[in-house]
Amino acid sequence: MSELKRLRSQANRTQQKVVEDLTGLATRLHREGRIAKPPTFSVRQLSKWEGSDPPWPYPEAREVLATYWGRSVEELGFRPPSVDEPDGLLVLTPVSLISQSPIPTPRLAGAGSSPLTDHAPPPWLAETVTDSDDWRIGANEVELLREAADDMDAIDQQFGGNRLWRPTRAHLYWVHHMIDRGIYDDVLGKQLHAVAGKFTTSLGWFCYDAGLQPQARQYFAEALNSAHFTGDDVLASRTLSNMARQAVDLNKGREAVRFARLAQTHAELWQAPYRVTALLAIREAQGHARVGDAFNCESAIRRAWMEWEGGVDERDPDWTTFLNLAELTCLEGMCRLDLGQTSRAQKLLAESEALQDVAHSRNRGMCLGRLSVAAIQNGDVDHGVAATAEALRLIEGGMSSTRAAHQLKTVHDGLIPHQRASGVSDLLEQIRAHVA
Repeated sequence: MSELKRLRSQANRTQQKVVEDLTGLATRLHREGRIAKPPTFSVRQLSKWEGSDPPWPYPEAREVLATYWGRSVEELGFRPPSVDEPDGLLVLTPVSLISQSPIPTPRLAGAGSSPLTDHAPPPWLAETVTDSDDWRIGANEVELLREAADDMDAIDQQFGGNRLWRPTRAHLYWVHHMIDRGIYDDVLGKQLHAVAGKFTTSLGWFCYDAGLQPQARQYFAEALNSAHFTGDDVLASRTLSNMARQAVDLNKGREAVRFARLAQTHAELWQAPYRVTALLAIREAQGHARVGDAFNCESAIRRAWMEWEGGVDERDPDWTTFLNLAELTCLEGMCRLDLGQTSRAQKLLAESEALQDVAHSRNRGMCLGRLSVAAIQNGDVDHGVAATAEALRLIEGGMSSTRAAHQLKTVHDGLIPHQRASGVSDLLEQIRAHVA
């Protein structure tokens, strides 16, 4: 007998009664803001859940089930479809958060009960004291942190992550401090954990962009664990997408494919919009390209474009807004370059560079670096030099991405055989000055 059926029998409730209870509870949780929308329950669905191999419920249904029975969905007998993710760890989805009991908690010295504001001193730099047992977290504080996380991501898109991982790590420490020591209700608790997950995966990305690969993998693993712990399939999709991109740069193409496919599994669980599925398809394509699998790469590229043409959606998460026409063209060009299709790669990357906007100068810098490599490998040294010069101009303008700088090292090595050509010698000196 399944655990879910055993609990129902022990409570002496019929399937119809449980369905009615779950429906009423879902309505209440939705009214309280604890779930985005109330899921539909039926006797047929409950029968499937009470079977020997129950299907994994959608996030809202998981929340209702865990709250109704007072235990995690894993303890109820459910197993996520992606249980074989990195390290094979199975983390229990928690029962709804409850308000924290008053305990001696630190507060900002001199801050009294004032909430965090744009003008307040950074809390992690302020002195803390422990004579307060009533540190209540407010909705404004959580919203301010969420906006800070969005700001960090926006700055990364424009300038790169080299100068962002330290302040982001400080923000993350503070969020965990609030979670551990603050007093809050269920709704704010879920929001705090969501903000912590957002900061964690962003921190992993910033470390990756700054060339701190071991730290990036550590934060990605932590973010993925957090996604499992809170049942956040959106965070899992984003984190696995980031991990797939990093795996390509670490020359782990098969690992990139695995991460991208796991991300697609999570995306199905929250019925992700087209921009998300397009991004995950092109991430898979990049993994195939890195191992030279042209057949599967072509298939994934076609799928990425087909999904992208589905258009924008009001549910598009902010971490997919960068995937415009210019960026998807660039990512395909990168796949072509890895497959050795240099002529086709140069054409795509040149098209992408012409489409790039000022708000994504880091991505434009990456595109220019790849374009330089493709042009040089294609024997078009003049265009390679021009693209490299433009990439250097972006770096001098404040773009700080170790990944982009690393691309210039590759360009440097490719230009050495052509150092007698016009302007190449001076360009090599400029590259060495910036990426030494």
